[in-house]
Amino acid sequence: MLTFRRLIIAATALTVLSGCATQNNPYDNQGQAQNSGGVSKTAKYGGLGALAGAVAGAAIDHNHRGKGALIGAAVVGAGAAGYGYYADKQEAALRASMANTGVEVQREGDNIKLVMPGNITFATDSSAIASSFYAPLNNLAGSLKQYNQNMIEIVGYTDSTGSRQHNMDLSQQRAQSVATYLTSQGVDASHLSVRGAGPDSPIASNADVNGRAQNRRVEVNLKPIPGQQYQQQ
Repeated sequence: MLTFRRLIIAATALTVLSGCATQNNPYDNQGQAQNSGGVSKTAKYGGLGALAGAVAGAAIDHNHRGKGALIGAAVVGAGAAGYGYYADKQEAALRASMANTGVEVQREGDNIKLVMPGNITFATDSSAIASSFYAPLNNLAGSLKQYNQNMIEIVGYTDSTGSRQHNMDLSQQRAQSVATYLTSQGVDASHLSVRGAGPDSPIASNADVNGRAQNRRVEVNLKPIPGQQYQQQ
């Protein structure tokens, strides 16, 4: 029993350390949320997966618990680290392609969010893509074709000017305009969904011009595909 416990601890520690060695964070100073102690997301996912795998492996092989624990840790840990590693690489690529475009890249756990403010996206009361919006959208399309293993949710927002129904309709049209352009550039339409949120969830005050421009935005949420197996590249 003592040996079995030691093997579980060793397997988990080795997987966490290998995760740290495999993927150094290339954007420490660019606003990425860090896990406490500087542990990368890849290592976090891999370490937790390794612990679960060790227990499962030992339970399956009752006669050789130590061996089963190590095998389970290696197999499950590598699979769990797959999406974290994939998302780390995708986030880094997006940050590079969106630099100096006005688009903000955020990481929220497993999800990546791009916030595209109104000063580069749409004019007031319009769903027509502004000329300043084409370069960021082209960069995004290129990235989504390279990293094509995401569900892509596009959410349109408005400021609070006008009726709620008008703003709900307008925000839906804005989200659809972005989706239509991305698919015209080769992004897989089957991975896309659109939603209009109108004036809900403002990120700035609607009392002034600058605040309304920030609220008049599009957000693109990138999420893992349910059931998808993500392999380290």
